[in-house]
Amino acid sequence: MRSIRVETSTATILLTEAPEPKVRDRQTGEIAKDAVSGEALMKVGVVYIDEGESSLIHVTVPESGVTDGLVLGAPVSLPGLVARPWESVFNGQQRHGIAYRAAALTAGAVPAHAGA
Repeated sequence: MRSIRVETSTATILLTEAPEPKVRDRQTGEIAKDAVSGEALMKVGVVYIDEGESSLIHVTVPESGVTDGLVLGAPVSLPGLVARPWESVFNGQQRHGIAYRAAALTAGAVPAHAGA
């Protein structure tokens, strides 16, 4: 699957949804695991703001990469953020989207912009 590195150095990323286990199977409640390490995965909601545009996105992070002290509405950092386009057929309907994954979720700071 193709991965696209997401540049975050000039972006403001704010925490909008607290980290929670990523569910692989809603019927059984099975938690998603990393295919390589077997580590449990977490899902977090953020707003990504850059160059006057904002997007609400969900990002998958390994459980060990989620740090303590995160506050809703506060800036966060997502080191190693990548986007992966995907396509599938579900109930006969073609679906597509972008899945986001980061190595970690840490407390961050709003980047300093020139002329601010």
